[in-house]
Amino acid sequence: MAGGRPTPLPQANQIVITADGGGSNGSRLRLWKLELQKFAGETNLALAICHFPPGTSKWNKIEHRLFSFISSNWRGEPLRDYETIVNLIAKTTTAKGLQVRCRLDRRKYPLGRKVTNQEMQGVNLERSKFHGEWNYVIKPTAKY
Repeated sequence: MAGGRPTPLPQANQIVITADGGGSNGSRLRLWKLELQKFAGETNLALAICHFPPGTSKWNKIEHRLFSFISSNWRGEPLRDYETIVNLIAKTTTAKGLQVRCRLDRRKYPLGRKVTNQEMQGVNLERSKFHGEWNYVIKPTAKY
């Protein structure tokens, strides 16, 4: 079970995640890896992470398949507040019929969270032979 719903592929033992090279999910960010380790532990799934190299997010298919439709949908609309943005995104549909669902997350998150060396030692990370700085697997551990 994931999020209260039956898992679509109960026999799965790994998830592949493609991520941009920068931002909050950058390949060098310790908090990203620590939170992935927690998720791997909660789901008992290995997470194969493949980052796009720096400056190449244009290769990310989501950029072309979704974001361009979101931008077109809110073209000319003043983005005055979060509710306006969320509503415009939620009304987006792509040419092939993909419908976007979104909601505003009003939770407060701590700023400046530092991940200690000890916490990083608890991340069960195995670097790939090909560009291990961008491609790696995080496996569940008993710690999380």
